[in-house]
Amino acid sequence: MTDPIIRASEVLKDHRESIDRLDAILVFTLAERFKHTQSVGKLKAEHGLPPSDPNREARQIERLETLSKEANLDPEFAKKFLNFIIGEVIRHHEKLQK
Repeated sequence: MTDPIIRASEVLKDHRESIDRLDAILVFTLAERFKHTQSVGKLKAEHGLPPSDPNREARQIERLETLSKEANLDPEFAKKFLNFIIGEVIRHHEKLQK
């Protein structure tokens, strides 16, 4: 019979390994996303387009809220997360316009 503390440690280790893999996926996914948003920012700067697109941003937030509900993730957390990312993207776009 396995000691419950040893078993709990094994389960904890498995969860942490999964979390570490998912963190890596998040980082690489965000890096890929920012590669695309940098290209968008350069295109906007080249053509004199504004760094922010409030209509698109609102649609993206709405879309993410729907996805988060489907994924059983707190929609408010998802909204805050996307707003943070959008803020960073806009900041990068503004830099490219200078």
